[in-house]
This record gives sequence, C-alpha cells and structure tokens, in this order.
Amino acid sequence: MSTPVLYGPIGRAVRKIAPFLEADALGVYVAALSMWSAAIGGTVKVSSRGNARPVLLWSALVAGTGRGKGTALRSALHVLDKSLGRFLATHTTSGITSGASMVHHLWEQQEATTETEQGRDVRAFVCEEEWSEVLRRVKRDASFTTKLRAAWDGSTLRNTTKEAAEEVRDPAMVLHAHVTPSDWARYVGESEAAGGSYNRILPFLLGSVPMLDDDRVSLPDMDGWELSDAYAWATARPRVITLAEDARPLWRIVRRYARILGETLPEGQAVFIERTAEQTLRVAACLAASECSESITEEILSAAFTLVRCSVQDAVRITKGADSPKLKRQPLSIADKVRARIEMHGGRATSSQVLPYVGATASEVKELPGIVVTVERSGKTGRPATVFTLREDSSQREESGPAKRTVMESNGTKVVRLDAYRPAPKAPEPEPVKQRERVTDPNPFRALL
Repeated sequence: MSTPVLYGPIGRAVRKIAPFLEADALGVYVAALSMWSAAIGGTVKVSSRGNARPVLLWSALVAGTGRGKGTALRSALHVLDKSLGRFLATHTTSGITSGASMVHHLWEQQEATTETEQGRDVRAFVCEEEWSEVLRRVKRDASFTTKLRAAWDGSTLRNTTKEAAEEVRDPAMVLHAHVTPSDWARYVGESEAAGGSYNRILPFLLGSVPMLDDDRVSLPDMDGWELSDAYAWATARPRVITLAEDARPLWRIVRRYARILGETLPEGQAVFIERTAEQTLRVAACLAASECSESITEEILSAAFTLVRCSVQDAVRITKGADSPKLKRQPLSIADKVRARIEMHGGRATSSQVLPYVGATASEVKELPGIVVTVERSGKTGRPATVFTLREDSSQREESGPAKRTVMESNGTKVVRLDAYRPAPKAPEPEPVKQRERVTDPNPFRALL
C-alpha cells in the first residue's frame, strides 16, 4: 500500500498523459481529485454512522521551485476541463487572504445564482499557486483560520457588516495550494495545525521531474465521456455515498491505523494527521462518484487509503524534527572576535580594522591573552598606528628576521610600506603532469557533476 493507486476514470486519464509530462503524475492526480470534489461538492455528501458530511478534498503540492507544481495543475485542468463544462472557468478564484473575503466571495456567488434555473450555487475552487504570499498576509486576520475550518466542515459561514449580514449555508469550497517545503515549515505552524486549521489539508511531496526527449510533444486529447456522465449523475440531484458491507473490515483498520499512528508520533507531527480516517472516507466518496456509484466498495476504499497514507508519510517528512529542541547559538567572546578579525586580515590588523567590530576599547584588547599590541609609525611625521597580532606568530617573527621596508614614489612623496614580520612566501612546487585518463563511465554527463 506504499504506492498510491491511481484509481477510476481520473486515474486512467492521468496514466494516459503521464508519459507526456515533465511532472510527477501523483501531483496531477491530486489536483484533479481536488477539482472533481469541488465540482460535485454542492450535491454529493458522504455518510458514516448516519452523519452526512462534505466530500471536499483540500490539497497542497509541496515541492521546490521548478519541480512541476504548475505543470501538474495545468495537466489536471487538461484532464477535467471538457468533462466539467464551464465549472472551472466560472468557479475558480485565488487571493483570498481574510475570513471576511472568503465569506463575501461565496455570498456574492450565492446571491448571483439564487434566481437561476439551476438554483443556489456556493461551489468554489480556490487555487493558490503562490500560497506562501497568502500565508504571510493571513497572519494578521484572526478570523481566517476559524472560517477556514468551518468551510472544510461545511458549516454555515457568516459576515456581519454595516449594511447587512452575509450568510452562506452548506459551503462547498475547495482549497488547492502550491508551497515549498521551507515555506510550509515556516508558515504552517504546529499551533495552527493543532487548532485544526491546516491539518484539513492533504500535503504531497512531489518527486523529481523527468525530462522529455522531445518537449514539443503536446498532451493527448481527452474524450472525457466517462467523467462527463459521472458529473451529470453527481449533480442531477443530492446524493449520499455510504460504505458497502465488504468495505467495513478495511474501514476499521483505517480508523485503527489513524489512532495508533497519532498516539505514537511526536506531537508536532501527529497534529497534521489527526483526520486520516475522515480524509480517506472523502477520497473514497469522490472515487465512487466518478464511477456513478453511491456505495464505497473495499477496492475503492483501499485505493483511497493508499493515497491518504502517502500524504501521511509526506506530512511526517515535511515536519520531521519539529518536536526536537532548537539549539541556541552561543555568543562569541571578545577574544574570539578579536582573533577572528586578526586572522581575517592575514594575522595583522590595525585598530580601525578591529575595534569597531568587536565592541571593545583598545585597553580591553591589550589585556586579552594571546594578543600582541605594537605601535608603528609611517615615516618621521606619520601618525602612529596600533597593530594587533597573535602571540602564536612571535616564533615566526624571530625566524623571518627584521621587517622589510619598501619605498614607493608617488607624486614626489615617499611612502613607506612595512611588510612586518612576514616570512617570504615559498614558490609552489610544480605538480607532476598527469596523463588524461580514459573515460570508462557509460554516462558522459557524470563527469560534469
């Protein structure tokens, strides 16, 4: 079960275009499932123990820059665009950076569709390709995470304004985001996840991006008739998807897996996987709807579990070490700072090269052990300069003999340069000429690494 199963019509479509992609096929599958859940979220729910809940799948593709997140999103759009009609064109948005703007967007859509033939529509696919920018801004809005949790749960959202109250019942909003691992660790904190704000999102680490031999090849056309029929079936009337009897033994294993894993992992990691069972049920319901079925079979539940289990493993990888104590850097002493400045200047540094950078006076530096202080004068009338050297260099000074004085003519003025206490550099010994070795590696590009 370690490898996710690309199941059903969506999985077959992804496998069809995978050879033509410079992106991880898993990212395409995840983005397509999120789009599909947003499209059917207004009419389809999933039920266990008599409690009907949304089938909304929130996901995040986690990878570095240039690792195929955008390619995966565009490929998922290619898979579903024909099947979903104009849904993605009319219901996709981004840049929601506050709880009030989230509610207002859904409320405006609700008001615009109330009098239409299809009736009230509160579906939305929020696609944040630069999620880190949104996360920076939402830190200032305390209501954002509260409304985020309510939207995933399908609870009523409300805004209270001066003009009138805005209320949205049974929202069907799906969030799909792209983020780098460093930004995830920086902005999706443990406290927010513990409150339930971000553990409702399934994170997936994308694998390495393959390079195609011919990048001019376009993606093959998708007929999409299976998903078109399934979309018409799912949106024709309200439907509730339930577990079949043959899936119940596996469902007990899934629930037990989630509980045991949550109790054994460190708290900083366990908070991100608290909804493993619920996420598995939602994925399974979306897969069942793609086959026009109101029943989740053992095969469907197993395929859903492989995907969610992959996300659990990736969440642990992303948050690895979040529970370990952070080591504090010990501040450098004045002696260490002075030594570092002297070594940086070749073993000899003037007071102007040392004192402003170490936070000490000349008298304090003179008292430090291992530091030699000398006063040098340039010419008869030149201003004396205080020079700091390391005591370890004293033996080298004795061996190197007296200082060499060089005189340079510059505009008629004699400038004396002291190359003090430095041994004459030795000429480097010539290296023996090596014969070029014959390249035996079958991969000629390895030599460039």
